[in-house]
Amino acid sequence: MGRSKAKSKGRPTAAKIEELAASVVELAAKRREPSMGIPLRTLSNAKYNKTKRIIEMGAARQDREFFKLGMAKSFMQTMLIASGCKQLIDEGKSVSIRGLYYRTKHTIAGTQEKTFNDQQESDPIIEDLEVAIGALREELHVFASTRGTIVGNLTIVSQGDTIDLRRMGAGGFGIPSICEPDVLGFKKCEADFVLHVEKDTVWQRFNEDKFWKKHNCVLTHGNGQPPRGVRRLLYRLHEELKLPVYVLLDNDPWGYYIYSVIKQGSINLAFESKRMAVPDAKFIGVRSGDFEQFKLPDDVKIGVDDKDVKRAKQILDYPWFEGKKEWKKEVDTMLKHGFKMEVESMMTKSISFVTETYLPHKLKHPGEWLD
Repeated sequence: MGRSKAKSKGRPTAAKIEELAASVVELAAKRREPSMGIPLRTLSNAKYNKTKRIIEMGAARQDREFFKLGMAKSFMQTMLIASGCKQLIDEGKSVSIRGLYYRTKHTIAGTQEKTFNDQQESDPIIEDLEVAIGALREELHVFASTRGTIVGNLTIVSQGDTIDLRRMGAGGFGIPSICEPDVLGFKKCEADFVLHVEKDTVWQRFNEDKFWKKHNCVLTHGNGQPPRGVRRLLYRLHEELKLPVYVLLDNDPWGYYIYSVIKQGSINLAFESKRMAVPDAKFIGVRSGDFEQFKLPDDVKIGVDDKDVKRAKQILDYPWFEGKKEWKKEVDTMLKHGFKMEVESMMTKSISFVTETYLPHKLKHPGEWLD
């Protein structure tokens, strides 16, 4: 995308930043305390919309005030990040969240005080700005590192280049953090569904065995909990190409949580659920009953600890799991067994057992899936 076009596209977001700055100036001119409202990104302010089947942000806000000692620094940091993003939009350029941290980090003149001590301070401020002005990080010209891969029966257009995802070799195509249509477009799709796996190690086995070719699908991974770009792409594959999304995750509380994030959205990013969540996504495995069903050896067992128990119970308490008897049974079975399993555990049967036996069986028996 050309720089002039990028600047034009970013104009609405730049206007929102200008409006935020103008409101602060206006308050100061009236000798009133400069402040800004920041919607709360907390569990208490996250509401589950049963009709839409996604997590949405509530109306609760916190006023970030300049004259409050505990808020002054975060207030100034927010304005600093806003100024940095405005400059990016004006110049038609983008930087990583790490790059924005360095762009806005400096020692305040006449002091030894730094604007940011580390990136853990600046990252939440970027999200605060997103919700404060109703603009996404991508619209602020800020991107994250690539942390996901895709391959399969799909042809895309990326920055003007036509890319056949069936010809990506061993590495696949890195899913960018910005997956909007003007950055990544769909040209031709011949796949029947999307299979999303949890980790790169599992993805490599499916790719090497050409599972996507044999079963006519698109294969993705998010390297653990999928980042925003991967979740946005899954949403687009489902909504625009009408592809069912199936997920293959570890049989543990973390795997359950990843499924929840893909399906309903996350609490911290509830304001983006409508663009990322895939309520129709199905959990295809690994199931607690797979140990007996597929006669796996004891070597695959990983003991459940107190943290696992606590996390599993927290997940069942989420409103979006309420009333789902099959999920309660699934979690209770794992806790009763006293062990959890990884997808890689299938390799104790044979190297390609997961691609040649396990998944083909699961695809033929939707009654074994979880919703």
